[in-house]
Amino acid sequence: MAALPPVSTLASLPTLERASVLDILFEPSTQLHTLSVSSLQEHNFPTYENLVDSVASQLETLRLSRLESDHEWLDRILVAHPRLGETKVESKLSRGEQAGLKTNDPDSENELLQLQRLNAEFEEVFNGLKYVVFVNGRGRPEIMEDMKARIEQGRAGERTVDDERSAAIEAMALIAKDRAKKILAVRIKHKADSPQQNNGPLEKMWGSLTPHQSVLLES
Repeated sequence: MAALPPVSTLASLPTLERASVLDILFEPSTQLHTLSVSSLQEHNFPTYENLVDSVASQLETLRLSRLESDHEWLDRILVAHPRLGETKVESKLSRGEQAGLKTNDPDSENELLQLQRLNAEFEEVFNGLKYVVFVNGRGRPEIMEDMKARIEQGRAGERTVDDERSAAIEAMALIAKDRAKKILAVRIKHKADSPQQNNGPLEKMWGSLTPHQSVLLES
């Protein structure tokens, strides 16, 4: 699994290493680097959850801007996530997150073709935006039903490109928090297996979560 440095060290890291942290959490994006790499040096984030919230806030600022250039910049960040069901997904983390979409069912190939068709329809309806969702263990049929519903709402004028931008930002933040939590949990386990290197519990690194946040991250 990819490694994340202690959040307390981010401000002192070289630019490329700070960019790598964003790549792990949000997928590689030159536009995201330009937007957010400097903030990892300018702010001391107590937890990775706080870092993710800060980046999401920057994305929201672009979404709410009246400048079309800001919307175009945001869209290039949002489409960095791979399509669901793509046969070649370079990101190891994304491959793991999409593993639940795979099935040994005889109709699996037909479902995969249907998912690819839905991806194309979604991007046509929503001006090139990809369908971005926090899979969170859900299976392919449930995900496809959600895609179909959004496509139908878009065609009926009940769901806009801006709605999808907002949904994608929220999904990316949930994905990033889940990735950070899992990576840090692996580090804590490793340190627990090596007591002389154990610097403290996961809660110290991850920070305190409200009950609502815990449900979101652990469900």
